[in-house]
Amino acid sequence: MIFKSKNSIPLHLFFVTILTLNLFISCKSSHLTNYKIDGKQIPITDTYNSDKSIDSFVSPYRNHINKDLDIVLSYCPETLDKSKGEFQTNIGNLIADACVTIANPLFIKKEKKTIDGAIFNHGGIRSIIPKGNITKRTAFEVMPFENSLIVVALKGDQIYELANYFVKERKPHPLNGIHITIDKNNLVNQVLIHNEPVDRKKTYFILTSDYLANGGDNMSFFLKNEEKFDLEYKMRNVLIDYFASHKTIEADHSERVIKLQ
Repeated sequence: MIFKSKNSIPLHLFFVTILTLNLFISCKSSHLTNYKIDGKQIPITDTYNSDKSIDSFVSPYRNHINKDLDIVLSYCPETLDKSKGEFQTNIGNLIADACVTIANPLFIKKEKKTIDGAIFNHGGIRSIIPKGNITKRTAFEVMPFENSLIVVALKGDQIYELANYFVKERKPHPLNGIHITIDKNNLVNQVLIHNEPVDRKKTYFILTSDYLANGGDNMSFFLKNEEKFDLEYKMRNVLIDYFASHKTIEADHSERVIKLQ
């Protein structure tokens, strides 16, 4: 036999209602807002510089990086400096030659084409290569930027624009494979590639950096290209690989720009 109280149903409904309200309140998302921000300035002083805990944390990473950067790759018998030379410098010649030496086999393999010449910017060279041992650190000091090698297909007309730009700038931009002759009035007299006069209708493949290929340093002639090929090779890594493959680094002093007397 089952007995039911007269108040059992209302009491049951009361508890169900309370539980439902609690569940609703607990699930309701709260909106929090910042009403106060506390902060203070911490000056970098000798107190922090001498903090041994910071130094002990950083030193393993610093030591590892320094050890890698100080690996001797090659030797340079003379100081290579971009500030010595009117139309070309020994370091400029070295950089242009090194980039073509490393990049050309890669370009042939990828595109079945050959690099005809190269130009880079004088301002992109950020340090000398001192006489003595060459390390990875040397490459980072000379090329601290993340520029990559690009091959740009240019018509002969644009090669003449390149030559006129070079003469107008009067800066020893690194050149390889391109020979420019200037007359007494500082005008372009002749432009040679592979020791032959440039054919204005022919297509030439010119190696440069991604920065210049996009018109950097006002090299707008690169924007008139027929095609571009990204070699996905950092210039700094090119220098490291070039240094590592040559026991002695010697710049080619052959003239790339000749001014007629």
